[in-house]
Amino acid sequence: MMKKRKIPMRRDIISNEMKPKREMVRIVKTPDGQVVIDATGKKSGRGAYVSLEPTLIQKARDKKLLDTALGIKIAPSFYDELFAYVDHQKARQELFGKKY
Repeated sequence: MMKKRKIPMRRDIISNEMKPKREMVRIVKTPDGQVVIDATGKKSGRGAYVSLEPTLIQKARDKKLLDTALGIKIAPSFYDELFAYVDHQKARQELFGKKY
């Protein structure tokens, strides 16, 4: 009998829901103070996870949730980049299905 693999779960900072790590995107404040989208999930720095839901990104922008979670002022242009990234990733998931 094959052992069932444990799925790593992470908390979405916007909805506060626990979800599989693969269904989320990690935002990182690097040690030098930059905020970047961490596509690999392995960059060093303070990380926060958000779901691949464009509507939630809008909510995060309105309430400045990433600013709070990462303890840094985030430029509106970063939210635009994040929205585009999440929108693209969600479309890919719908096209190709979830990768497990």
